[in-house]
Amino acid sequence: MKQFTLMIIVLLSTSWMGGCTSTKTSDGASYGPAAFSQPAFTAVTVAYAPEMQGILNRIEQDPNASIHTTTTIKGVTYRLGTYHDEPILIFATGMSIANAAMTMQMALDYFPVKQVVYMGIAGAVNPKWQPGDVIVPARWYYHDESVYTNEDPNAPGEYILPEYYARFIEEQDERRAKDPHTPKYKPFHFIHPDEVLIVKEGMDKPQDTAYFSATPRLLTAAKQAMSTMPTQRVLGERDAELFVGGNGITGSVFMDNREYRKWTRDVFNAEVTEMESAAIGQVCTVNDVDWIIVRAISDLAGGQEGVNVENKYDDEVSRIGANVLFSVLDTLAEDE
Repeated sequence: MKQFTLMIIVLLSTSWMGGCTSTKTSDGASYGPAAFSQPAFTAVTVAYAPEMQGILNRIEQDPNASIHTTTTIKGVTYRLGTYHDEPILIFATGMSIANAAMTMQMALDYFPVKQVVYMGIAGAVNPKWQPGDVIVPARWYYHDESVYTNEDPNAPGEYILPEYYARFIEEQDERRAKDPHTPKYKPFHFIHPDEVLIVKEGMDKPQDTAYFSATPRLLTAAKQAMSTMPTQRVLGERDAELFVGGNGITGSVFMDNREYRKWTRDVFNAEVTEMESAAIGQVCTVNDVDWIIVRAISDLAGGQEGVNVENKYDDEVSRIGANVLFSVLDTLAEDE
């Protein structure tokens, strides 16, 4: 929810156009999404280098996988290939929200994509998870879409809320009664959580959106895949836990703070935190493309004692995450 919605509407218009038909102008020119005739791809997508290496290593070792074409468009490298004879499109979005949203929309504009399977590392918000565990959340929230406020000089510890946000907070009990997945909003000091406005074909106006839901069909495939795949060892130390469900959170923040981690668990009931997934979910939702996010735990998001251990586990958990992703693709191929 924002005071000014015009900029948001304009910025999201490219995503919105992905679901529209082309429009002809008076001079005969045609605008809008491309019309594709070739078979649609499964997009196999990551954020950055260690995650991509996990995908490429798996492809090199798998006789069912191949890459036949590599092309670069506006700085993004796309690898086109097949897995179980089904077309796949492999690319990295880049890190953080803006890169993820922009690059995913570009891919949907340039290629026919029927579904997105995104894999990457994440920090554990739920204390039960450890590095190497793999979580496939059912819902994704932005944790840092927010309002920064001044403290009330007449009431220490209280904050002066903009009128629109005060009304928003007053609506939350009713919303939670209708949808138990609505966050339990409360401030983190002067930071008050808010929601993103989205516009989508069929909406008569932009709508506050608390979260984006992964495609049920793909979540079912992930559960089936995890139940049958081999045990995944983490650096020879322990067996990875694999879990489908719950909530993930996204923000332009590398979370490494114990207090904030606990707050996100309280407000969003989050399992994991990272920097791209809600943006991927938003773009896919607006474009009516099926999607799912696979996240392998690399660190404890501030829950650890001392220095964050992410760099120790990046490569290893990217390998495990890639194994889970391809197990999901195996399940989808069997269901075709």
